[in-house]
Amino acid sequence: MTRCEFAHDDGAYVLGALAPAERAAYERHLGGCASCRDAVAEIAVLPGLLGRLDPAGLEQFLPPPAPPRVPALLEEARNRRRRERSATRRRYALTALAAAALALVVGVGTAAVLPRQEAPPSVPEAQATRPGPQASMVAMRPVASTGPVHAEIGLSGTKWGTVVTMHCGYDARTSYGKAYPFRLVARGPNGASEQIGSWLAAPGDDLRFTGMTRFTDAELVSVELQRADGTPLLTYLVP
Repeated sequence: MTRCEFAHDDGAYVLGALAPAERAAYERHLGGCASCRDAVAEIAVLPGLLGRLDPAGLEQFLPPPAPPRVPALLEEARNRRRRERSATRRRYALTALAAAALALVVGVGTAAVLPRQEAPPSVPEAQATRPGPQASMVAMRPVASTGPVHAEIGLSGTKWGTVVTMHCGYDARTSYGKAYPFRLVARGPNGASEQIGSWLAAPGDDLRFTGMTRFTDAELVSVELQRADGTPLLTYLVP
């Protein structure tokens, strides 16, 4: 038995929901289809019944509206972000406190530039350049050709990173007579780098510098003494 193609149009026809062309086609079809005429007759009273209903009275039968999900999701995202920022601030605060405590012990971030000729005569040169007990000093190697700057470096690992102690000298006999900015850079894994400190030195100056890097002794790859423009002059490869 072939199913009538207008079998589901009776409701739309009675409620006036068909387009004019569809309504005309359905009415032509009703003349030859008894089942569709019976279906229309069964629901013909529906428009009148619907007209008697009070829309305001129907609200009591409607289910309560679902709470909006988007504002709740946004609020949850804001709360999670606030918690993450709070945790990040706590980590930074703890790191800063640890660095401050270390600075009180080893003098982090301090540097003294002393001309060689002004060194007190009562202090022997060997004693002035002897490293402290925290690190063994090793000479840094020139990257290209030998220049007017020479330095030795010592590393001491801590649970926060590595303490870097440096003794750097600028030869008094050099053709470049003006002070020049230098910096010390630590290199870690995957090409990461971090500046430990910077200073200004002129021919004849002698520098003792203690700084710190976040790279641990297992992560630290090398330490470079660079000019201010990033040109490496001396380097030390961590074994």
